[in-house]
Amino acid sequence: MINGKRVVVVMPAFNAAETLEATVRELPDAVDECILVDDQSSDGTVEVAHRLGLTVEVHEINRGYGGNQKTCYARALAAGADIVVMIHPDYQYSPLLVMSLAGMVAYGEYDIALGSRTLLGGARRGGMPFYKYLSNRALTHFQNLLTGAHLSEYHTGFRSFSREVLETVPYANNSEDFVFDNQILAQAIFAGARFGEISCPTRYFPEASSINFSRSCVYGLGVLKTSLQFRLAKWGWFRSSIFQFPARILERAAQPISLADRR
Repeated sequence: MINGKRVVVVMPAFNAAETLEATVRELPDAVDECILVDDQSSDGTVEVAHRLGLTVEVHEINRGYGGNQKTCYARALAAGADIVVMIHPDYQYSPLLVMSLAGMVAYGEYDIALGSRTLLGGARRGGMPFYKYLSNRALTHFQNLLTGAHLSEYHTGFRSFSREVLETVPYANNSEDFVFDNQILAQAIFAGARFGEISCPTRYFPEASSINFSRSCVYGLGVLKTSLQFRLAKWGWFRSSIFQFPARILERAAQPISLADRR
Protein backbone atom coordinates (compact mmCIF):
# COMPACT_ATOMS: atom_id res chain seq x y z
CA MET A 1 0.00 0.00 0.00
CA ILE A 2 0.95 3.63 -0.36
CA ASN A 3 -0.83 6.42 1.50
CA GLY A 4 -3.46 3.87 2.51
CA LYS A 5 -4.20 3.01 -1.14
CA ARG A 6 -4.15 -0.56 -2.41
CA VAL A 7 -1.70 -0.86 -5.33
CA VAL A 8 -2.27 -3.58 -7.91
CA VAL A 9 0.17 -4.19 -10.76
CA VAL A 10 -1.21 -5.68 -13.97
CA MET A 11 0.80 -7.32 -16.73
CA PRO A 12 -0.72 -8.00 -20.16
CA ALA A 13 1.37 -10.98 -21.23
CA PHE A 14 2.05 -12.81 -24.47
CA ASN A 15 5.07 -15.11 -24.76
CA ALA A 16 6.92 -13.42 -21.90
CA ALA A 17 8.44 -16.50 -20.25
CA GLU A 18 12.03 -15.38 -20.80
CA THR A 19 11.63 -11.93 -19.23
CA LEU A 20 8.81 -12.30 -16.72
CA GLU A 21 10.92 -13.37 -13.74
CA ALA A 22 13.36 -10.47 -14.17
CA THR A 23 10.41 -8.07 -14.23
CA VAL A 24 8.69 -9.54 -11.18
CA ARG A 25 11.90 -9.76 -9.12
CA GLU A 26 12.27 -5.97 -9.29
CA LEU A 27 8.71 -5.13 -8.23
CA PRO A 28 8.71 -3.24 -4.89
CA ASP A 29 7.45 -5.07 -1.82
CA ALA A 30 4.77 -2.41 -1.31
CA VAL A 31 2.81 -3.78 -4.29
CA ASP A 32 -0.29 -5.46 -2.85
CA GLU A 33 -1.01 -7.81 -5.74
CA CYS A 34 0.32 -8.57 -9.19
CA ILE A 35 -2.11 -9.86 -11.81
CA LEU A 36 -0.90 -11.40 -15.06
CA VAL A 37 -3.34 -11.93 -17.90
CA ASP A 38 -2.03 -14.36 -20.48
CA ASP A 39 -3.28 -14.01 -24.04
CA GLN A 40 -2.77 -17.61 -25.16
CA SER A 41 1.02 -17.65 -25.02
CA SER A 42 2.73 -20.56 -26.73
CA ASP A 43 5.68 -20.61 -24.33
CA GLY A 44 5.85 -21.18 -20.57
CA THR A 45 4.56 -17.76 -19.47
CA VAL A 46 1.70 -19.19 -17.39
CA GLU A 47 3.92 -21.74 -15.65
CA VAL A 48 6.50 -19.08 -14.75
CA ALA A 49 3.76 -16.76 -13.46
CA HIS A 50 2.34 -19.46 -11.19
CA ARG A 51 5.81 -20.29 -9.89
CA LEU A 52 6.36 -16.64 -9.02
CA GLY A 53 3.10 -16.51 -7.07
CA LEU A 54 1.23 -14.13 -9.35
CA THR A 55 -2.52 -14.01 -9.75
CA VAL A 56 -3.02 -15.49 -13.21
CA GLU A 57 -5.85 -15.39 -15.70
CA VAL A 58 -5.63 -17.05 -19.10
CA HIS A 59 -7.74 -16.01 -22.08
CA GLU A 60 -9.49 -18.89 -23.80
CA ILE A 61 -8.71 -17.26 -27.15
CA ASN A 62 -6.13 -14.69 -28.21
CA ARG A 63 -7.85 -11.32 -27.85
CA GLY A 64 -4.96 -9.01 -28.69
CA TYR A 65 -3.09 -6.44 -26.64
CA GLY A 66 -6.09 -4.18 -26.09
CA GLY A 67 -8.36 -7.06 -25.17
CA ASN A 68 -5.73 -8.22 -22.70
CA GLN A 69 -5.67 -4.81 -21.00
CA LYS A 70 -9.46 -4.80 -20.71
CA THR A 71 -9.24 -7.98 -18.68
CA CYS A 72 -6.30 -6.63 -16.66
CA TYR A 73 -8.19 -3.54 -15.52
CA ALA A 74 -11.43 -5.38 -14.84
CA ARG A 75 -9.61 -7.91 -12.67
CA ALA A 76 -7.65 -5.24 -10.82
CA LEU A 77 -10.81 -3.31 -9.96
CA ALA A 78 -12.51 -6.53 -8.84
CA ALA A 79 -9.48 -7.13 -6.60
CA GLY A 80 -10.12 -3.83 -4.82
CA ALA A 81 -7.36 -1.78 -6.41
CA ASP A 82 -7.24 1.93 -5.61
CA ILE A 83 -4.30 2.39 -7.97
CA VAL A 84 -3.58 0.20 -10.98
CA VAL A 85 -0.09 0.16 -12.48
CA MET A 86 0.30 -1.42 -15.89
CA ILE A 87 3.76 -2.60 -16.87
CA HIS A 88 4.79 -4.93 -19.69
CA PRO A 89 6.35 -8.19 -18.49
CA ASP A 90 9.11 -7.97 -21.11
CA TYR A 91 11.54 -6.07 -18.84
CA GLN A 92 11.65 -3.13 -21.23
CA TYR A 93 10.59 -0.72 -18.47
CA SER A 94 12.06 -0.51 -14.98
CA PRO A 95 9.80 -2.18 -12.36
CA LEU A 96 11.77 -0.29 -9.69
CA LEU A 97 9.75 2.81 -10.62
CA VAL A 98 6.34 1.23 -9.98
CA MET A 99 5.86 2.93 -6.62
CA SER A 100 7.05 6.26 -7.99
CA LEU A 101 4.26 6.13 -10.57
CA ALA A 102 1.76 4.87 -8.01
CA GLY A 103 2.72 7.58 -5.52
CA MET A 104 1.97 10.35 -7.99
CA VAL A 105 -1.61 9.10 -8.01
CA ALA A 106 -1.87 7.91 -4.39
CA TYR A 107 -1.25 11.36 -2.93
CA GLY A 108 -3.91 12.97 -5.10
CA GLU A 109 -1.64 15.06 -7.30
CA TYR A 110 -2.55 13.23 -10.51
CA ASP A 111 -5.19 10.86 -11.86
CA ILE A 112 -2.77 9.18 -14.29
CA ALA A 113 1.03 8.96 -14.25
CA LEU A 114 3.12 7.87 -17.23
CA GLY A 115 6.64 6.49 -17.40
CA SER A 116 8.00 8.45 -20.35
CA ARG A 117 10.78 7.04 -22.51
CA THR A 118 11.43 10.35 -24.25
CA LEU A 119 12.00 12.67 -21.30
CA LEU A 120 15.75 13.33 -20.97
CA GLY A 121 16.51 11.30 -24.08
CA GLY A 122 16.06 7.89 -22.50
CA ALA A 123 14.50 6.22 -25.53
CA ARG A 124 17.47 6.55 -27.86
CA ARG A 125 19.98 5.69 -25.13
CA GLY A 126 17.97 2.54 -24.41
CA GLY A 127 18.13 1.47 -28.04
CA MET A 128 14.79 2.55 -29.48
CA PRO A 129 15.04 2.20 -33.28
CA PHE A 130 15.39 5.57 -34.98
CA TYR A 131 12.25 5.18 -37.10
CA LYS A 132 10.22 4.37 -33.99
CA TYR A 133 11.64 7.41 -32.23
CA LEU A 134 10.76 9.71 -35.14
CA SER A 135 7.23 8.36 -35.42
CA ASN A 136 6.81 8.65 -31.64
CA ARG A 137 7.82 12.31 -31.74
CA ALA A 138 5.66 13.12 -34.78
CA LEU A 139 2.56 11.37 -33.46
CA THR A 140 2.96 12.90 -30.00
CA HIS A 141 3.24 16.40 -31.50
CA PHE A 142 0.12 15.82 -33.60
CA GLN A 143 -1.82 14.49 -30.64
CA ASN A 144 -0.85 17.38 -28.40
CA LEU A 145 -2.10 19.79 -31.06
CA LEU A 146 -5.48 18.08 -31.31
CA THR A 147 -6.02 17.25 -27.63
CA GLY A 148 -4.54 20.39 -26.12
CA ALA A 149 -2.47 18.25 -23.74
CA HIS A 150 1.29 18.62 -23.29
CA LEU A 151 2.51 15.05 -22.83
CA SER A 152 6.04 14.06 -23.75
CA GLU A 153 4.73 10.78 -25.21
CA TYR A 154 1.47 8.85 -25.53
CA HIS A 155 2.94 5.48 -26.42
CA THR A 156 4.55 4.17 -23.26
CA GLY A 157 3.53 0.79 -21.87
CA PHE A 158 4.22 1.88 -18.28
CA ARG A 159 1.40 3.82 -16.65
CA SER A 160 -0.64 4.13 -13.45
CA PHE A 161 -4.33 4.92 -13.12
CA SER A 162 -6.56 5.89 -10.24
CA ARG A 163 -9.55 3.65 -9.68
CA GLU A 164 -11.81 6.55 -10.54
CA VAL A 165 -10.27 6.96 -13.98
CA LEU A 166 -10.84 3.32 -14.86
CA GLU A 167 -14.40 3.49 -13.56
CA THR A 168 -15.08 6.64 -15.60
CA VAL A 169 -13.61 6.12 -19.07
CA PRO A 170 -15.46 3.68 -21.39
CA TYR A 171 -12.38 1.59 -22.14
CA ALA A 172 -14.54 -1.46 -22.90
CA ASN A 173 -15.47 0.30 -26.17
CA ASN A 174 -11.85 0.56 -27.26
CA SER A 175 -9.95 -1.48 -29.82
CA GLU A 176 -8.62 -4.92 -28.92
CA ASP A 177 -5.39 -4.07 -30.75
CA PHE A 178 -2.41 -1.85 -29.87
CA VAL A 179 -4.25 1.44 -30.40
CA PHE A 180 -6.10 0.71 -27.14
CA ASP A 181 -3.15 2.36 -25.37
CA ASN A 182 -3.77 5.59 -27.21
CA GLN A 183 -7.54 5.53 -26.92
CA ILE A 184 -7.61 5.21 -23.15
CA LEU A 185 -5.33 8.24 -22.75
CA ALA A 186 -7.48 10.26 -25.18
CA GLN A 187 -10.55 9.28 -23.16
CA ALA A 188 -8.91 10.38 -19.93
CA ILE A 189 -7.89 13.73 -21.43
CA PHE A 190 -11.45 14.19 -22.68
CA ALA A 191 -12.76 13.54 -19.15
CA GLY A 192 -10.40 16.10 -17.62
CA ALA A 193 -7.93 13.76 -15.93
CA ARG A 194 -4.74 15.23 -14.49
CA PHE A 195 -1.57 13.75 -15.99
CA GLY A 196 1.90 13.46 -14.53
CA GLU A 197 5.04 12.01 -16.10
CA ILE A 198 8.41 10.74 -14.94
CA SER A 199 11.46 9.82 -16.97
CA CYS A 200 11.76 6.06 -17.33
CA PRO A 201 14.78 4.22 -18.72
CA THR A 202 13.94 1.71 -21.43
CA ARG A 203 15.68 -1.36 -22.76
CA TYR A 204 15.51 -2.72 -26.29
CA PHE A 205 16.85 -6.25 -26.70
CA PRO A 206 15.82 -9.36 -28.68
CA GLU A 207 13.52 -10.78 -25.97
CA ALA A 208 11.67 -7.48 -25.43
CA SER A 209 8.31 -7.28 -27.20
CA SER A 210 8.07 -4.91 -30.13
CA ILE A 211 5.65 -4.66 -33.02
CA ASN A 212 7.04 -4.84 -36.54
CA PHE A 213 7.03 -2.06 -39.11
CA SER A 214 3.70 -2.96 -40.73
CA ARG A 215 1.92 -3.21 -37.36
CA SER A 216 3.54 0.09 -36.39
CA CYS A 217 1.99 1.70 -39.47
CA VAL A 218 -1.44 0.34 -38.56
CA TYR A 219 -0.97 1.65 -35.03
CA GLY A 220 0.08 5.08 -36.32
CA LEU A 221 -3.03 5.35 -38.49
CA GLY A 222 -5.13 4.36 -35.48
CA VAL A 223 -3.50 7.11 -33.43
CA LEU A 224 -4.33 9.71 -36.08
CA LYS A 225 -7.92 8.47 -36.21
CA THR A 226 -8.25 8.59 -32.41
CA SER A 227 -6.93 12.16 -32.29
CA LEU A 228 -9.38 13.30 -34.97
CA GLN A 229 -12.23 11.55 -33.17
CA PHE A 230 -11.22 13.35 -29.98
CA ARG A 231 -11.30 16.77 -31.66
CA LEU A 232 -14.66 16.11 -33.35
CA ALA A 233 -16.11 14.97 -30.02
CA LYS A 234 -14.79 18.10 -28.30
CA TRP A 235 -16.44 20.26 -30.94
CA GLY A 236 -19.65 18.27 -30.58
CA TRP A 237 -19.71 17.40 -34.28
CA PHE A 238 -19.41 13.64 -33.98
CA ARG A 239 -18.98 11.35 -31.00
CA SER A 240 -17.61 7.88 -31.64
CA SER A 241 -18.30 5.03 -29.24
CA ILE A 242 -14.99 5.53 -27.42
CA PHE A 243 -16.14 8.99 -26.32
CA GLN A 244 -19.60 7.98 -25.14
CA PHE A 245 -19.42 9.32 -21.58
CA PRO A 246 -22.19 9.92 -19.03
CA ALA A 247 -24.06 13.18 -19.56
CA ARG A 248 -22.51 14.82 -16.48
CA ILE A 249 -19.05 14.48 -18.04
CA LEU A 250 -20.09 15.48 -21.54
CA GLU A 251 -21.64 18.68 -20.18
CA ARG A 252 -18.37 19.74 -18.58
CA ALA A 253 -15.80 18.07 -20.84
CA ALA A 254 -14.72 21.38 -22.33
CA GLN A 255 -13.68 22.68 -18.91
CA PRO A 256 -10.25 21.89 -17.36
CA ILE A 257 -11.70 20.14 -14.32
CA SER A 258 -10.19 17.07 -12.68
CA LEU A 259 -12.10 13.85 -12.24
CA ALA A 260 -12.27 14.55 -8.51
CA ASP A 261 -14.48 17.56 -9.28
CA ARG A 262 -16.90 15.47 -11.32
CA ARG A 263 -18.31 13.49 -8.40
